[in-house]
Formats: sequence, C-alpha cells, structure tokens
Amino acid sequence: MEAHESHELIEQAEEAKHKSRNWTALIISIMAMVLAINNVGGGNASKEATRHNIEASNYYAFYQAKSIKENQLKVAAEQLSDFSGLLLNSKAGSKEDNVLAQLNERVIEYANEIHRYESDEKSGEGKKQLLEKAKEHEAERDHALKQDPWFDYAEGILQIGIVLLSISILASMPILTFVGGAMGILGSVCMLNGFFLFV
Repeated sequence: MEAHESHELIEQAEEAKHKSRNWTALIISIMAMVLAINNVGGGNASKEATRHNIEASNYYAFYQAKSIKENQLKVAAEQLSDFSGLLLNSKAGSKEDNVLAQLNERVIEYANEIHRYESDEKSGEGKKQLLEKAKEHEAERDHALKQDPWFDYAEGILQIGIVLLSISILASMPILTFVGGAMGILGSVCMLNGFFLFV
C-alpha cells in the first residue's frame, strides 16, 4: 500500500467519524426536544391531578354541608309535625287553627327545601348534582395520576440516553451510540404513553 492510499483511507475514516458525530449530535438534539415536550406534559399532568383533587374535595365538602342542613331541616320538620299533631288533638279554638295552619305551611316549606337539597337541577347544587361533579373530578384526577409516572419514566430514560450519546461522541464508542439511541426510542414511547395511555 502506498502512502497516498493510506492517507486517503485515514481521511475517509475521519470523514466517517465526523459524519457519525454529526448524526449523534442531531439525535441528542431531537432527544432534548422530546425531553422538553415530556417535561411540559408531566408538569401539566401533575397540575391537573392537583386541581381535580381540590375540586373533588370542594364538591364533597359542599355535599356534606348540604347533608347537614338537610338533616337539620328534617329534624325541625319532624318537631313541627309532632307539635301540630298535639295542637290538632287538643283543638281549642280558631287561634289554634291559625297556628296549626302556619305550622303546616312551615312543614311544607321545609319539605320543599329538603327536596331541593337532595336534587336541584336548576342551580346544579343539589346533593345529587354535587356528588356527580365530585366523581367527575375524581375520574379526571385518577386519569392524570395514571399519566404522571409515564412522564417520569420518560424523563429519566431520555436523560440517560442523552448522557450515553454524549459519551459516545467523546469516546468514539459506537455501542454507546446504539444504546443511547435505543433509550431515546424507549423514552419517546414512554412519553407517548403518558399522553395517550396506551398501556
């Protein structure tokens, strides 16, 4: 082999090494972009889980307050009914009839109020509606909580892949380029699963 031939082979090897480094740098850039998208998705999943958990707690607290008020009205209505029953049995005169009518009117008001506490389609703030809203927020929270770990897995895998690819450039180790690229693919799959929950 002549000197100029060996020089050409060295130049070709250097050019191939340079191209390999360029491709590896491009893969690192793409993985960094995927990592940034993953971090946004993971942050949003965490925020959504927290927000929906707070909303569900608020609706359950409102539901509980309505239950307490409803029970107080039931007790008051029962007491008024008992008292009006006593008045009806004693039946002394027109004055008592007037009181009895007022008591019965109040019992009917309480019954309507109790019914409104149980279900109020108009305002959407009956116990039935509040419970439905709380369960919707719980479902949203649970969905976000299922997404969040996948973003964490993707973040760790992508970061390790970027480090391995960086080392492969410095150490000229093709095996690290392959392993780093494979980790980039795996991290991207984990990120996509975080968004769409295929698994």
